[in-house]
Amino acid sequence: MHTHTNAEHMGPGFSNYAGGGDHGGFECAGSTRLSPSELSRQPRDGTIFQAVGTGDTIEVHWVYTSCNVSPGPGLGACLSDACKTPTLRVESQVFLVVNDPNALDFCDFIWFGTTREGRYQPRALPTGTGAPVVFRGSTTGTGYTQQVCSPLQVTWSVRPRCARLDIATLDAWAAAGNIFEENHSHGVRQLVTAPELLAPIE
Repeated sequence: MHTHTNAEHMGPGFSNYAGGGDHGGFECAGSTRLSPSELSRQPRDGTIFQAVGTGDTIEVHWVYTSCNVSPGPGLGACLSDACKTPTLRVESQVFLVVNDPNALDFCDFIWFGTTREGRYQPRALPTGTGAPVVFRGSTTGTGYTQQVCSPLQVTWSVRPRCARLDIATLDAWAAAGNIFEENHSHGVRQLVTAPELLAPIE
C-alpha cells in the first residue's frame, strides 16, 4: 500500500493536467477552489506524511499478489524466491487532500492485521466514486516510461471520481508507523499514450 502525489491515471474526476516529470500527473477537479480552512494543517504529534499537502491530489494503490507472502515494504514484498512472477492486482483511488474532519479517514482503508479467508486485506476499500475501470498494465513509479517498461504486469481497477480525504488522518498513519514503512508520497509515472502500448478497457 502506498500513495503518489498527483494521479498517475487520468479520469473524469481527475483530468486537470499538473505537468510532466516526476511530480506531474493529474489533479482532482476542485483542487483550486478550497477555502483557507481546508488548506490549513495541524500535524499529529508533530509528524507529517511527507511530500503531500492540503489541496494536493494523491493516488492510493492497494497492491494484491498471488504469492504466498506477508505485507511489507515496497513492491518486493509482493514477490518471493519461490514466486518471482506473481499475478498482481492494484485497486486505485484518487483523493483530494483537505483539512476537514468530515472528509474520509485514511485509517479506514489501511491494513491493520485484517485477514479474510486467510488472505491479507485492508480494513475496507473506498466506495461511492464510481465503478472501477479495469484494464491491463504494469507497475508504475518514476523509474518507468513508455520506453522503459516494468516487467511486472498488473490488472488495474481505477475508480473514476475523486474523494475528499482528511490530511490529519494521513499524518496519523505516519505518526503510528506502518508495516509498509511508508512516510511520504511518491512521484508519478507519466501517462502512457502510445497506441501500441495501450490495453483495451474491460
